[in-house]
This record gives sequence, structure tokens and C-alpha cells, in this order.
Amino acid sequence: MGLWDLFWILFLALALQPFLRQKFLEIARQKTIERIEKKRGSRVILLVHRQETMSFFGFPLMRYIDINDSEEVIRAIHLTDRDVPIDIILHTPGGLVLASLQIALAIKKHPAKVTAFIPHYAMSGGTLIALACDEIVMDEHAVLGPVDPQIGQYPAASIIRAVKRKPIEQVEDQTLILADLAERALHQMKENLKIILKDKFPLEKTEQIAELLSQGYFTHDHPITFEEAKRLGLPVSKDMPFEVYQLMKLFPQPTRATPSVEYIPLPKKRVGS
Repeated sequence: MGLWDLFWILFLALALQPFLRQKFLEIARQKTIERIEKKRGSRVILLVHRQETMSFFGFPLMRYIDINDSEEVIRAIHLTDRDVPIDIILHTPGGLVLASLQIALAIKKHPAKVTAFIPHYAMSGGTLIALACDEIVMDEHAVLGPVDPQIGQYPAASIIRAVKRKPIEQVEDQTLILADLAERALHQMKENLKIILKDKFPLEKTEQIAELLSQGYFTHDHPITFEEAKRLGLPVSKDMPFEVYQLMKLFPQPTRATPSVEYIPLPKKRVGS
């Protein structure tokens, strides 16, 4: 074997490395999912959005909840018997309202118990999906978020407030159109949230939660901690299975030359004096 042949072998090995690493991760995920399903007697569905080195050249891709996700989740629900519980693991910044709402309504209609597991965060559309579940299991440091609609890059509630603060003759037509859209979006989101929360709380409590989470009382990135979710009366617990954390390790961020967080990955106990 000459040097030229050795060069091509090394080149192919390096070129295939990202692909092979991705395949090994996918296999490891499937085996971990199988372990959780066997242990809990449930259907496990992952909805995880994270930067991941997917392409041949290793460019990271940003992801969010879209129609493809709603199609896949609904397909998984259709493949699940009515008496089989569903465990959905959420790790997402949110995404399209339509897709999130489709998933939430499909989950609500599933007769068996549906549990949302949130190891780190499930914001916006992720929160909408979690609220449709019978139980929300959060890590003690995990967060949910408000579900107030956004019009373009602006919160719908802020657009309406901005218009009300100026004389109508000083407001541009485009802004008035945005305000009209914003008003409809806020109403629709509140009504949809009331449908999702129906039968989970008394009518007055449902109205209170729907109003608070959908009408722009917080910034869109406001973190709703476990303690705050508990105060709101949401069905949250901290009983996070260890396997869920193991599963999240199989969704790595793109490798950097210098990691932003570094530590020795071993349990640390106090040394006796």
C-alpha cells in the first residue's frame, strides 16, 4: 500500500467520522428509549431541539417546533394504543403556534395518562404542550415559559399597549393592522389555552391561568420555575427518572475547540477529615 492509498483511506475515515458518530448516537438513543419504555410501560416520545452537528461539514443547525414535528408526534400517538401511557420528553425553545397547538390537542385527547418530562427547559410552544399533559415532571432547576403570541419580532400585548398610548391619528396604518392581528392572536391563544386546561382545573382557575400565561403579563423569555409553577397550581413534580438525564447526554452540542463548561464528570463527595 502506497502513501497515496493511505492518504485516501485517512481522508475517507475523517470524512465519515461525523456520519458514524451520528449513527452511534441514534442507536444509543433508541436503546435508552427502549429501557425507559420497558421500565414505565409507556410510549416515549422525544421533542428535543438543540444545536447538533448534522451536516457533512459540521455546521450546527438551530431547530424549533415546526409542522414536521407535529406530524411525527401525532403519528407516534396514532401508533399508541388508547390504554398505553405516553411520556413526552421536552427540551425546546418553542416554535410555531400551529404545530405546538396540534401536538397539545392530540396529547389532550389521548385517553391514557400523558406525562411531560422537562429536564432543562420547555418554553413557549413547549409549555403549551406540557400544559396539555396530565403531569409535568421538572428538574428542580428546569423552567417553563409564557405562551403569549408574538407578531413578527414583537409581543402581541406590547403592540396593543403601544397603540393605546398614542392618539389614533398619529399611528401608522401598518401599526394599526399589526394591533388588530395582535388582538385576535391574544384572544385565540387564551381560548385555545382554556380548551387545553379544560377538565384539569375549576373554571375560575382555568380562566386565571389562561389569562396570566397568554396575555403578556411577562416577557416572552420569563422563566417559570418549579416553585412558581407549583404556586400557579400546575400538576408538577420533581420525580425525574435518571434515564431521562442519560438520554439528554445523547444530544450533544457541536464540539468547540475550547469548551465553555468544563468539569470532571464524576460524582463528588466530601472527603472525611
